[in-house]
Amino acid sequence: MEDQFSFEVMYKGAERTFNGRLQPRGYTYRFEVDVDGVMVYFEPDEEQNLRAVIPPEEKGKIPPGELLRAIGEAIREILK
Repeated sequence: MEDQFSFEVMYKGAERTFNGRLQPRGYTYRFEVDVDGVMVYFEPDEEQNLRAVIPPEEKGKIPPGELLRAIGEAIREILK
C-alpha cells in the first residue's frame, strides 16, 4: 500500500471521496484523513478495530459519527 491513497465512502446517499495517508508509528500505524477540513486520525484499538482520534485543537469541528464510522469501514476494506 502506498503512503497516500484516495477512497470513496457512501454517506447520506452520496458518494464522497477522501484522501488518506498512512503514518507508521513504531510497531503500529495510523491513517490521517482530512474530513471536511478537520484532520482525523484512525488508529487500531486493542481489538484491531479502527477508532477515530481528533486532536484537541479540532474538537469544536467534530464530523458526524456516522461519517467517521463509514470512513473507518472503508479503510478496513482497503486493508483486507
